Amino acid sequence: QVQLVESGGGLVQPGGSLRLSCAASGIATFSSYAMGWFRQAPGRERELVALISSLDSVTWYRDSVKGRFTISRDNAKNTVHLQMNSLKSGDTAVYYCVAGSSWILASSRPEHWGQGTQVTVSS
Repeated sequence: QVQLVESGGGLVQPGGSLRLSCAASGIATFSSYAMGWFRQAPGRERELVALISSLDSVTWYRDSVKGRFTISRDNAKNTVHLQMNSLKSGDTAVYYCVAGSSWILASSRPEHWGQGTQVTVSS
């Protein structure tokens, strides 16, 4: 049974930083999965925030977070992280860690989802 467990969410002031982590278990070959983060704000559709490829760590970011967010992975520890800097109120959402057996699946129809962690940016 694949499990993705997020941590690191919370309340932060505008301009602040948070680091989200996702620990994967039950995946025999974590390094073969593309990993990513989606988010969903109240009343809005779920959207892909960042994606990292399986072995060569190619990354993708949505335009609104480029230069502020950094996705990384540690294949030895089966973890993926999202460093979020210069946070804005518009970043407020539930953030979900996802895993996909291919880049295309991870970006559109991930096979595995975490439960989500709340990020609130407010003064």
